Amino acid sequence: MKELNTWQNKAVGAWLVAISAFQIYTASVGIFQPRIQRGIHLLFLLPAAFVLFPAFKKKAHEAVGVFNWVLAGLAVLPPLYIVWFHERLTERLEFVDDVLPVELVLGSLMIVLLLEAVRRAVVPAMAILIAGFFAYLFVAPYLPGVFYAKPISFAEIIEMQYLITDAGIFGSITGVSATFVALFVIFGAFMEATKTGQFFTDLACRIAGKGNGGPAKIAVISSGLFGSISGVAAANVYSTGVFTIPLMKQLGYRRRFAGAVEAAASTGGMLMPPVMGAGAFVMAEITGISYVNIVIAAMLGSLLLYTSMVVRVHFTAQKDRLSGVSEENMVSYRQIIKNSYLLAPMILLVILLLKGYSPFLAANAAIVVTFLISFIKKDTRMTPARIWETLRMSGQNMVMIALACAGAGMVVAIVTHTGLALGIATVITNWSGGQMLPVLLLIMVTSLVMGMGLPCTPAYIIAITIGGPALLAMGAEMLPAHLFVYYFAVLAGVTPPVCVPAFCAASIAKSKPLQTGFEAFKLAMAGFLIPYVFVFNPALLMKGSVLEILTVTLMLLVSILFFAGALSGYFLASINIVVRFLLFGLAAFTTFICTRPEILNSPLVRILAVLVFGLVVIRPVFSKNKKAEAV
Repeated sequence: MKELNTWQNKAVGAWLVAISAFQIYTASVGIFQPRIQRGIHLLFLLPAAFVLFPAFKKKAHEAVGVFNWVLAGLAVLPPLYIVWFHERLTERLEFVDDVLPVELVLGSLMIVLLLEAVRRAVVPAMAILIAGFFAYLFVAPYLPGVFYAKPISFAEIIEMQYLITDAGIFGSITGVSATFVALFVIFGAFMEATKTGQFFTDLACRIAGKGNGGPAKIAVISSGLFGSISGVAAANVYSTGVFTIPLMKQLGYRRRFAGAVEAAASTGGMLMPPVMGAGAFVMAEITGISYVNIVIAAMLGSLLLYTSMVVRVHFTAQKDRLSGVSEENMVSYRQIIKNSYLLAPMILLVILLLKGYSPFLAANAAIVVTFLISFIKKDTRMTPARIWETLRMSGQNMVMIALACAGAGMVVAIVTHTGLALGIATVITNWSGGQMLPVLLLIMVTSLVMGMGLPCTPAYIIAITIGGPALLAMGAEMLPAHLFVYYFAVLAGVTPPVCVPAFCAASIAKSKPLQTGFEAFKLAMAGFLIPYVFVFNPALLMKGSVLEILTVTLMLLVSILFFAGALSGYFLASINIVVRFLLFGLAAFTTFICTRPEILNSPLVRILAVLVFGLVVIRPVFSKNKKAEAV
């Protein structure tokens, strides 16, 4: 972020507060026509990128400068044209009527400025990727096979990126950012202002702090709870990691492991309902499946992911004999109960969504409740100054998401307009030999590669645009296919060599970034098994009888225990390399059984699952309690 002087800080603050107020207003009284809503959204947030984010990191502490102010001024013009002439643009026939010279100029300006803004505010890799797809438009007529596309005129490129609303810069993906996502960003900022993040940490400390590896379990639980509303892994790391990482180091954890635990847990927060970052809203827009159904379907998978992290942390703590947090360093039960009112907004949000109310109404109601409960304590009271700062931070947090969605919209427009997505789907289907597993493996790699350089939401959008048609052609259902891609786009955040949350955690832990990234990857690896079950077994998506859901959950828990034990080198006791390979095999076998409902739901397998779970989990816990009583 650039350093702003007093008047610049006030001016930019007012600009960001204005867009936050606009989002709350439209969510309350009704959103505008798409071009107006999306145009105003980018009219405010695109110029802000040039003022807030430096062209190069080494210039972060320099003044904004005249050049950046000029870029910010120019960035106002293309969205303003879209808003001002929205009626004429709505009435024109797409790809029939001529593109006006002024639209060619403004469209070109919009594309160039958006690429530069994405490079600054999101990541350079995303700007390079988008530029690569634009280059494809010009070389596609000379490519062979499925990569061929007919020549596209310059006017047609401008039209598909700038003037239409089903794809491109002002397409439906930007529409999600300009409506649902923006409102939930504001809700997250209000929750943060009431110190809900600290409450989550205190609660996690009480739940798991005393046991072996208590600090690491605190990091997993608190980051999952806070990440469910923050929606940005890096922000989650800085919010909860400043407490959990030093505590882990203090109690004997290696620096890189302490950073890795926080990075993996913070990344997983984007898979945790009820908010799931921007992913659930974008998924709802693309698939036409309701947001509530997506959140319900994602619930079990996210809980199992966090269970895998807790188990992995527990085994590591047992192996290294790491202690928990002492009683004097924990908040009392009485104080936890006293502060539990902070959960009221999230509880209300979930209840309203489950009752069928719109996300707009649910989020608005949650914001109002957050505002009201802030007055219970003096240090969280929403004074005019604190409201201003909260709205300012909301607008600032929207910048990256809005630009990432607009950039992803450009890629989607190119891929769909040229037919590249269908061509790639044909290649994948032919290459797989009609088998689902090779397709899933290839799309997993695509999602991970995309997610290494991009935020998870645009990575998911691009990966599903490219790989989604192949999955659907192979017979996968819509929701499992999208959740499969989204999970791996999120888990890419802890997949080396580019894993931004791990690098952020390493800066707090004072560890080597790449080593921390590999450690975080190992912590999250057990969660890599879960998305495969989505595609083959609908029970994991909460579709089926209670017994079917319980069976797949129990069997996946067994698989996670085997996998975590193999990775940790500990399973009831320290184990050698032979046993570790055996556990890897058992984890793969139990996961395979989970993907075959006809085998999994047989009485014999259910009995075996219960017996194994009892031997591995319940019996050791019971024995430990008996020993404690004897002492």
